[in-house]
Amino acid sequence: MLTVDAALDRLTHSLAAAKRLGADSADAIYVGDGSTGIGVRMGVLEDIGRSEGEEVGLRVFVGQRSASVSSSDLSVEALQEAVERAVAMAREAPEDAYAGLAPAELLMRDTPRDLDIDDGGEISAETLKDMALAAEDAARAVAGVTNSEGGSASSGRAVMALATSTGFARGYHGTSYGVSASVIAGEGTGMQRDYAYHSSRYATDLETPESIGLRAGTRAVRRLNPIKLDTQSLPVVFDPRVGGGMLSALIGAITGGAIARKTSFLLDALGTQVFAPGIRIIDQPHRLRGLRSKPFDGEGLPTAERAIIDDGILTGWLMESASARQLGLAPTGHAARGVSGPPGAGTSNLHMAAGTTSRADMIGSIKYGLYVTEMIGMGVNGLTGDYSRGASGFLIENGELTVPVAEVTIAGNLKDMFRAIVPADDLEFRYATNVPTLRIDGMTLAGA
Repeated sequence: MLTVDAALDRLTHSLAAAKRLGADSADAIYVGDGSTGIGVRMGVLEDIGRSEGEEVGLRVFVGQRSASVSSSDLSVEALQEAVERAVAMAREAPEDAYAGLAPAELLMRDTPRDLDIDDGGEISAETLKDMALAAEDAARAVAGVTNSEGGSASSGRAVMALATSTGFARGYHGTSYGVSASVIAGEGTGMQRDYAYHSSRYATDLETPESIGLRAGTRAVRRLNPIKLDTQSLPVVFDPRVGGGMLSALIGAITGGAIARKTSFLLDALGTQVFAPGIRIIDQPHRLRGLRSKPFDGEGLPTAERAIIDDGILTGWLMESASARQLGLAPTGHAARGVSGPPGAGTSNLHMAAGTTSRADMIGSIKYGLYVTEMIGMGVNGLTGDYSRGASGFLIENGELTVPVAEVTIAGNLKDMFRAIVPADDLEFRYATNVPTLRIDGMTLAGA
């Protein structure tokens, strides 16, 4: 895996070669990563793997025609061949009036800030094995757990670098760590599965394997002997580990590509009240040690904190340069890309701000409802906003979580659901997308 400086050297040489061959402009991206992962099951080592990979993606423009190629061979000869192939392909590609690099005047010119996403370390395979075993052992020790899908632990490092023919050349690197456990409780047809995991940028920020395993085992046992419910309308409360899906549905509907194609249920919602007053949804690319923190986007534009929803109002679209040109607007620093193809748009560290009601009071005020801990399927229609997903969790009776519930479907329309969301005050930053406990009244539940 290359250093940032070495990667930028390869990229800038490739861009110079593209210009010599007749490209009007070009950009190139390097992505390198290496990780070690350990898997155990029933107290026995089941899998150990070390993966290392690096790849360069090159995008060239000849007039309004463009082409992209990628190569995992980073030798000078291989990259020269990739450049020649890309330029030849671009000459034959159809014209695209909106194609092109990000505007040069918007590119990041400062030194990228340190986001504290690399602890400089690496965990040995032996230590990872001990962590995976500790997590699984703690889960299996919970009374009622009868089987295991395994425990795992991982340690990795990644390097990203981007250069453009308009003068941008920057990169960054980061570390990542994770521990998980997944176990089964019960016997025969009454078995139930659940899991727990934690990820972090710093090894010292990881929760202990024992606490992760205990949580997985406890969750699995609590799901035993679930009931089914009749079809009805009722309040639904979403646990934070599943509530982030609401934000994912929002982001998918407000990217520049979806708006330009007119395939979004929020097509006419810009500047309007999409959520209740007081709701804020914020993208924070500069959060220290954030799982998706980054100083610049996939086109070299600086990133910045942004309230996507402010006081319930949708403040703007998330756009890379191509969709911004199509919409007659400026790109927003949300370009996301891999080594192949053009950028799309996406967020970094996304969260909904905490509300003022405690989780206990939120649940305590519900006479009869559903607390959702797991979602199944991807039943979201991005064009209409119709929402229908399988769910399981716990029945809420007289303000208390009681018996487990399984095999139900919850449905509604995202426009109505967004306006009805009430956040609790228990926001924690555990994932790339974080929400507090969320309550939505009047959802349709389809049961037995």
